[in-house]
Amino acid sequence: MRHRKIAVIGVASGYGAGDRGCQDGPEVLRTIEILKDLDRTGNDFHWDETICLTQQPEPDPMTAVRDISQRLALSVTDHLETGDFPLVIGGDHSCAIGTWSGVRAHLNATEGADARLGLIWIDAHMDSHTPRTSPSQYIHGMALACLLGYGEPLLAEIACAAPKLLPRNVCLIGVRSFEWGEANLLSSLGVRIYFMEEVHRRGMNAVLDEARRHVSQASFGYGISIDLDALDPREEPGVGTPVPNGLLRKEVTEALACIHSDQQLLAFEIVEYNPYRDLHFTTAQAVHDLCRSLILSQS
Repeated sequence: MRHRKIAVIGVASGYGAGDRGCQDGPEVLRTIEILKDLDRTGNDFHWDETICLTQQPEPDPMTAVRDISQRLALSVTDHLETGDFPLVIGGDHSCAIGTWSGVRAHLNATEGADARLGLIWIDAHMDSHTPRTSPSQYIHGMALACLLGYGEPLLAEIACAAPKLLPRNVCLIGVRSFEWGEANLLSSLGVRIYFMEEVHRRGMNAVLDEARRHVSQASFGYGISIDLDALDPREEPGVGTPVPNGLLRKEVTEALACIHSDQQLLAFEIVEYNPYRDLHFTTAQAVHDLCRSLILSQS
């Protein structure tokens, strides 16, 4: 397998959520050196400077998310061009717009516009609202819809033309909290959703393996985006929007470890760590364990 360096990209994105505590999550994780033990060979693992909003005075949420997403997309593209494996740590889940737009732009440049991108979205929520259907108007609940080409064009067309993803190359895992507007959109598009009941019944290993094969069909490569609220809040309190009856850390780390240096995996993203809700850095350790299960097989 081809050796890949790990580039950790922190993203201080909190402008897409109601509770902006997740904005400080990446820098807290960097400060406490939660991933320090994963730097086994010095230059093979490195943190970039955290991407944060530079505009003053602070703009409206749409402008803020667009600014951060544009710079994140450029960073992801640059790292892929040099052969790095991007590990993005958000922030609220609106940063996914930048992460996967950057991967898509890289594929457009290197493989052509027909090289499809797959994505596994592990989340308690669907994040597939548009401004027309969203009750809250929080952009972190619209990120996947933007990547599918729906919603605000200023976000859907970051880095390259929309859509960034085709519905048949997307799977959601762990969903258990949603509104009908977003559910209707995904249903009409035929997106495969593994609701929490199915994951409990079949097991995370089987579901992730099937999802990986699904998104890899007719695609050049795929990514994984994990919202920490996919995990059960009884174990992991430090998340932006906790939802009961979630995945257990152990089953997710074991499933990720089974990927075994899959060179089709182009990037990995973990979001929605809220340090202000994290008793004794319990959920920070979850970030470490999820990264370790995948990174050691990528390096």
